[in-house]
Amino acid sequence: MSGATKTLDVKILDRELRVACPEDERGELLDAVAYLDKKMREIRDTGKVASVERIALMAALNITHELLTTKVGRGFDLAEFKRRMDRMETAIDQALAEQDALF
Repeated sequence: MSGATKTLDVKILDRELRVACPEDERGELLDAVAYLDKKMREIRDTGKVASVERIALMAALNITHELLTTKVGRGFDLAEFKRRMDRMETAIDQALAEQDALF
C-alpha cells in the first residue's frame, strides 16, 4: 500500500522539477531521476543533439528500447524476477531467524 503523497524537488539535466510521489516510493523515484539524468547527459555530451526537448525524446526512446528488449527480446520478466527476489529474501530472513533462535 502506498504511503502519503508528497512533493519532491528533483534535478534533471540541470533543470529543477517538482513531482508528486508516494513517500514509500521516494527511493525508486530518485533512482529513476538519477538514471534519466545520466542518460540525458550521455546524449548531450555527444554534442549531436542540442535542444533539451530532443535530448529528452532520445533518452525516452533509448530507455523504452532497453525496457522492451529486456522484457520481450530476451524473455526476461522483471515482475517475476522481483517476486522471486522477494521470496528469496523472505526465505533468508526466516532462516536467519531460525538460526538466531538456536543461540
